[in-house]
Amino acid sequence: MAKKLKTYQTSLGFYDQAIAAPSMKAALAAWGASSNLFHQGVARETDDPDVVAATMAKPGVVLRRPVGSDGPFTESAELPTDLGEGESKTKSKTRSKSKATSKKRPAKTARNASREIDDAAARKAAAAFEKEERRREAGRAKEEAARAKERARRDKAVAAAEAALDKARREHEAKAGAIEAERAALEARAEAEQGRWDKQRHKLDQALRRARE
Repeated sequence: MAKKLKTYQTSLGFYDQAIAAPSMKAALAAWGASSNLFHQGVARETDDPDVVAATMAKPGVVLRRPVGSDGPFTESAELPTDLGEGESKTKSKTRSKSKATSKKRPAKTARNASREIDDAAARKAAAAFEKEERRREAGRAKEEAARAKERARRDKAVAAAEAALDKARREHEAKAGAIEAERAALEARAEAEQGRWDKQRHKLDQALRRARE
């Protein structure tokens, strides 16, 4: 049976973010958080009927709105218009308002949310969340397969290049060895010829001297 979804809300960077997820862990994963925002006090479960309705309509999808605003949560939110010096004030105001809101209306909004979202709708939302999770997993698997294919292609290309280099090196070494052997043979022939010539010249010089006497 699909796990019942809850709505979680946080503020990251320039946006307030909300999502319908089965657990805090799933919400943190969808937000891409590297730490536990709930333990840090910057994320919480919300029962705001408007936020709950928006997230339950798109379970598993991270919805945003400019930080500090009271507008609706959507998939595509514009940047806040009061960035800069007022940013810290806006965040402080938002946190204060969130705390005040959570203190003032939990019971009432919880009753409203429970009336608006019946069990059938919750099961439908949970199924949609699981579908979105499967889509994410399929996307990640596809990306990993593409990376693995690229790694295999690169490894094959590297192996081919290394094999070609090794073959060319062996051919060069063989040709260089043959040339060196030919050079040694020529040097030996040159030395032998020089020795033969030296002996012949010596004999001829002696014969010439005797002829002149």
